[in-house]
Amino acid sequence: MKKSQTSKPKRSTQSKWEFIKQHRMLYYMLLPGLILTLVFKYFPMYGILLAFKDYNPLQGIMGSEWVGFENFVQFIDSPNFGILLENTLKISIYGLILGFFPPIILALSLNHLISTKWKKRFQLILYAPNFISLVIVVGMLFMFLAADGPINGFIESITGSRITFMTDPDYFRTLYILSGIWQGMGWASVLYTATLANVSQDLIDAAHMDGANILYRIWYIDLPAIRPIMVIQFILSVGGIMNVGYEKAFLMQTSMNLPVSEIISTYVYKVGLQMGDYGYSTAVGLFNTVINIILLLAVNALANKVSNDDAAL
Repeated sequence: MKKSQTSKPKRSTQSKWEFIKQHRMLYYMLLPGLILTLVFKYFPMYGILLAFKDYNPLQGIMGSEWVGFENFVQFIDSPNFGILLENTLKISIYGLILGFFPPIILALSLNHLISTKWKKRFQLILYAPNFISLVIVVGMLFMFLAADGPINGFIESITGSRITFMTDPDYFRTLYILSGIWQGMGWASVLYTATLANVSQDLIDAAHMDGANILYRIWYIDLPAIRPIMVIQFILSVGGIMNVGYEKAFLMQTSMNLPVSEIISTYVYKVGLQMGDYGYSTAVGLFNTVINIILLLAVNALANKVSNDDAAL
């Protein structure tokens, strides 16, 4: 019995190596992606140590003084903590709520267009903004919404006054979120459109025969088909709820809208690269990442529970 028990792991190990040897070309093709992932994703994690050190460039990471959680405590106790967290969460949550459904509605609308020719044209027009640089998008906002811009000219002709869109703090979040929806809505609908294209034609024909109108077809055929994609997209969105891209917020910032436009990512950029406080900025960035991970795990667990409950029903 002992001989048979000890021989089983050897056989399984040998079979694995034989399998790898047999498919070695596939593993060779995997190597470049694996190396790039290690070099650009995992090796830089060594820099996380900066968050726990009073970093001195002359002494290096390992030679710098170890301060533990001092940088984290300093950030949480700072007067900027509440403002930064509030601004980041408001932009993220409002963006998630307002930006989650437009791609779904767009995909459902395109799916029910009778003309394939017009469907392709609309898709081309709606996907195009995704490929416009953020710098150009923000430049368009400043150009069209400037005090002497065309939109303010139209508003002045009606109301007799102009609105300072780009400097008024009340308009920053609205412009940030709506311009983001406009830019990414078409591209975000690609997954939903592809899923709807694979819906069984038999279901659609059966719905037509039963006299189901377009709303019933959407509710009982289209939405159940894209539900798994919706759940995945929602989990990914919540997992990155604290990762508001600093590029757009930084480009849209002015001295007058700074109270609402300063978020954690722009704060990290300014403190780390402009002021040179690398240890403190790394601690702030790590705090942001930990919150994201907690949210991602929580939403993922909730989604799994809902899926299991639905399966049980």
